[in-house]
Amino acid sequence: MMETSFHKPATPTRDEAANPGNAVEVERRGGVGWIVLNRPDQINAINDDIRRGVPAALAELDSDPSVRVIVIRGAGARGFCAGADIKERRAAETSVQVRRRMQKSRWIEALDRTEKPVIAAIHGYCMGGGMELALACDLRFAAPDAVFALPETGLGLIPGGGGTQRLGAVVGPGRALDLLLTGDRVDARRAFDIGLITRMADSADSLLAEVTALAERIAQKPPTATLFAKQAARAACHLDLKSGLDLELDLFAMLVPMNDVKEAALAFREKRAPCFSGE
Repeated sequence: MMETSFHKPATPTRDEAANPGNAVEVERRGGVGWIVLNRPDQINAINDDIRRGVPAALAELDSDPSVRVIVIRGAGARGFCAGADIKERRAAETSVQVRRRMQKSRWIEALDRTEKPVIAAIHGYCMGGGMELALACDLRFAAPDAVFALPETGLGLIPGGGGTQRLGAVVGPGRALDLLLTGDRVDARRAFDIGLITRMADSADSLLAEVTALAERIAQKPPTATLFAKQAARAACHLDLKSGLDLELDLFAMLVPMNDVKEAALAFREKRAPCFSGE
């Protein structure tokens, strides 16, 4: 793999200017790639541009050897993503037509194909499809003002972007059913307590700086070990224990001869920062 040099990037601000013509923006800062949902006037509500743009951005950053961690955030002060854009007009559809249309998209599942670690940086509203997007990320880092909900049953629907499948794996089946059946809103403190988010920022203003620091710290680790750790942990969700242990052993054995393992030991002995190449 290509060696990547790291420098401290400028921390992005929540309201920095983005191209108003693009619903999804891509930024690179050192070893961290940022995907920005860029519809702040609609609280980044999901439309077809976002459904197309997020998978394309993930594929672009996942294939870029200079990027080692990906962060998804929402533009504007009001929230990460308020869910589907109810203003998006569609003609009346039968169940078969709805199924065919949604089958063609399944855009959130692009995260399941992304090898590099993905962090959701969440502030304000994180509702419906926005919460489903966050659930598909590897880590969820939220500001204290974040609010989460899957309100679909109140609209006569159920989540259609993986919410019924991923939520239980994150918070447990009992809490998942509670949130799905009631549609109740959960604040950041409660979300942290039940494991819905993995980290909570000190303040809304410090969220992006704290996420940047975490992403940079992960990006500075040996990249192949990071990819293998994610692969093994994700596989544990669908493999039986024996198969998962076999995979873990295979991946461990592949890492041992790598130059990055030797570099880590040498840097420790020489009391210096390591320089990892991914080889």
